[in-house]
Amino acid sequence: MSFKGSRAEAVDELDKFIENSLLKYSKLRNFDFGPKKRDNTSCLSPYITHGLINEVEIINKSLKKFSFVKNEKFIQEILWRIYWKGWLELRPSVWTDYLKELKNIKENLKNSRDYLDATEGKTNIECFNEWVNELKKFNYLHNHTRMWFASIWIFTLNLPWQLGAEFFMKHLFDGDAASNTLGWRWVAGIQTPGKNYLATEWNIKKYTNDRFQNIEINENAASKIAERIYSTTERDFTNPHLLENKILLVFDNNLSVEFIDFKGHNFKKILIISNTNETRQIQLSRNILNFKTLLINDQLNRLKEKSITAEIIKIDELKNVKEPIYALYPTAGENLDYLQLNQLKNIKFIYREIDQFSWQFCNKGFFNFKNHIPKIVTKFNQKR
Repeated sequence: MSFKGSRAEAVDELDKFIENSLLKYSKLRNFDFGPKKRDNTSCLSPYITHGLINEVEIINKSLKKFSFVKNEKFIQEILWRIYWKGWLELRPSVWTDYLKELKNIKENLKNSRDYLDATEGKTNIECFNEWVNELKKFNYLHNHTRMWFASIWIFTLNLPWQLGAEFFMKHLFDGDAASNTLGWRWVAGIQTPGKNYLATEWNIKKYTNDRFQNIEINENAASKIAERIYSTTERDFTNPHLLENKILLVFDNNLSVEFIDFKGHNFKKILIISNTNETRQIQLSRNILNFKTLLINDQLNRLKEKSITAEIIKIDELKNVKEPIYALYPTAGENLDYLQLNQLKNIKFIYREIDQFSWQFCNKGFFNFKNHIPKIVTKFNQKR
């Protein structure tokens, strides 16, 4: 299993999945057959996370091939990420509180033997150790495996979920502040208070085709206690009136700017933002940083091929840009944190239409959001 570093290759992976594997996705998606056999899932999340391909593009291509009924489960999973992002946008303190908690916990546990053994794959749980090594080698884990991993981390190894979420962010190609943080909260039982997710031996064996034996884990743990219940905040995602000949900022979540809603607008220059570990609170692994660099360079080269003026700059260089500029909204996470911390008031955010429309349905749980998916699909099907 390997992930490519260009939009052309990402589109090719999407096309191959739709042609060869989409019809069996609903039936087989929960099975983890190991890193050498991933054709039962799309493995598109690293490309979606970085905006190399987008949700509207994926939905349109899949519906050209098969009906909504045959696509429904796949489309639901594609839109999960938009739901998580919208949920967090309406409750931004969840992310900022997580970072504060993480900092405090690390001070107390950074030299803990149990923590170090977990991150080095040296526990007495064979499957967990294998997943640690798989994550570090391939920078990817099957979604079902992520749930098992988080459950074992929290309820068997008794480690704080905040450290586990950081470990994933360090090593996952598709690491995303919303999906990752809220996913770990969900397993712990604080995203939906009182409803935790517990991995079980029979479930792991069934969905890994009995690849692991002697799985001794805690299958009866109680949910963690939510210290705070978050209410939604009023947010305005209206786009400003776009003036011509202004600079546009593009972050590493929108790396196909020539294919998004604003592709026809006349921007003076596009600045592609690189955010290295020097300006991050969570330090990413070298593999992740290299992957982001590949994707950012691919975006730059594609823009140059279209004779669009563009360059790559580090995020801390934005302090030197004094003129009014637009920025494709980076969503909650480290890029937005930097802009807010440094009070860069010359930046006006512009939002993708699918986010503007979909986030209004993110004020409650996913099952409520799911009821609106046909409406979202109808609005954006065939839209370019």
